Amino acid sequence: MTIDARTLLPIAERAVSIASDIVRTKTPGVVTAKGDRDMATEVDYAVEHAVREFLSRETPEIGFLGEEEGVSRTGDGLMWALDPLDGTANFLHGIPLCGVSLGLIDKDMPTLGVIDLPFLDIRYTAAEGAGAQANGSDIRVSDARQLETAIVAIGDYAVGKDADERNRPRIALTQELAARVQRIRMFGSAAIDLAWVADGKIDANIMLTNNPWDTAAGVIIASEAGAAVVDLDGSPHSMSAHATIAASPKLIADLVELIAEARKATGHNQRAAE
Repeated sequence: MTIDARTLLPIAERAVSIASDIVRTKTPGVVTAKGDRDMATEVDYAVEHAVREFLSRETPEIGFLGEEEGVSRTGDGLMWALDPLDGTANFLHGIPLCGVSLGLIDKDMPTLGVIDLPFLDIRYTAAEGAGAQANGSDIRVSDARQLETAIVAIGDYAVGKDADERNRPRIALTQELAARVQRIRMFGSAAIDLAWVADGKIDANIMLTNNPWDTAAGVIIASEAGAAVVDLDGSPHSMSAHATIAASPKLIADLVELIAEARKATGHNQRAAE
């Protein structure tokens, strides 16, 4: 199926508005453990159910993937990817750095994204070829040129099975960054990390993971704002990439080299990212 993603942006925004209303008005409720230090709240499930039902009515021909309940239907090359509440741990602790992330994937590439941060009153949107916006105003990635002046966000450390092994390259990367960049930040939300690269609030973001529900919306928003978005080796990013690295274009080469050094130091240079 071929479609102009811009035509679906109003539907995506309506879906995210439904989701954000739930996040703003409902308490976390019962917390369900998904694994070691990994959890979902009643709000996560309520949002996913509501958005899936809305999109199944509005776009029945498009597949749907949600973080909590997986694929509920398949489509002809198109798939909605939803993180119903990115930053659940933050939400549980009353930290306002959390939001709804809805992306549209077309044959392994995101083409549309909406990220709503309900407690910060900011909505980020983008569609392929139409640029990126925050609350309707155009946004642009920063013009950072040197790591020494860059603020770089990193993804959360791993929890659960084999967390110690999976965290070795992450900790080594943190050490490498601490010696080179102006500041390191860990916001606890992939959606925020990518949206804030797009908005020029931070200069780069490194996640050694690439779950489609986490990254689909943020990747297209960052790309449309002028960010370079790549995999571990600097190759173009896709939903099947091992990692998600987004930055001001002039920083990408140095970041890829720095990541390679960190992985080599921990014996991960020949392995895919966890």
